[in-house]
Amino acid sequence: MRMLCLILASAGLWAADVEPTKDKIEEIIAKFAAKEDEFAKARENYTYRQTVRILELEDSGATRGKHEMVSDIIFTGEGKRTERVVKAPPTTLVNLQMTPEDEADIRNVQPFVLTTNDLPKYHVRYMGRDKVDDIPCYQFAVKPKSMETGLRYFEGLVWVDDKDLQIVKTYGRATGKLKKSSDQQFPKFETYREQVDGKYWFHTSTIANDTLMFQSGPQRIKMTVKYEDYKQFKSDIKITFDDPAAKPPEQKKQP
Repeated sequence: MRMLCLILASAGLWAADVEPTKDKIEEIIAKFAAKEDEFAKARENYTYRQTVRILELEDSGATRGKHEMVSDIIFTGEGKRTERVVKAPPTTLVNLQMTPEDEADIRNVQPFVLTTNDLPKYHVRYMGRDKVDDIPCYQFAVKPKSMETGLRYFEGLVWVDDKDLQIVKTYGRATGKLKKSSDQQFPKFETYREQVDGKYWFHTSTIANDTLMFQSGPQRIKMTVKYEDYKQFKSDIKITFDDPAAKPPEQKKQP
């Protein structure tokens, strides 16, 4: 009997690692995009603090210049979402300059969200199974199908929790159409998510440690973006994540 149990347990472990079929992969993509829809709506009801630090490094690794900004994503008294700058000392960057594309990447690309509406814009290819901090995941390669001038896109890898079907990590770089004369370069980055309120996988940190190859020569940079102190402001939207246990009991009408 003990041997039979061991055989059954081994079979269960093996079955969990079986690669999904093509139809199953399409189903997984559709489901995690739907979860991203719910996550994006939920995050709109949260306040948080965002801290951006960019270090321009010398060849020796010493810091030559620094850009820093601390801001709170909050709601006004009228319930309008806004950003309040808490700390923004003068930048000391020498060779680097913040551009509108850099600012757009910090706002929208580094905290990448792949919703159902965004799926048609990207090629999404299944890469296999992997783990992020011991969390079993499906790994997908994501690449824009085409790019419109003025818009920014993500290109890289995403890791999707194989149980909750939510993105827990992204790795890649921001991309988009630039003028031919432009010499802008964008770093590779990793963005991690963690559970907030026991349900939502929110962005908590972005890290970049890269060398940008400009026409004038290479430039090392380090960048960190922290998202912290998430607090729910208000919620007119009910997020269920298809959890039957989370549904309230039906109320019987009184005669």
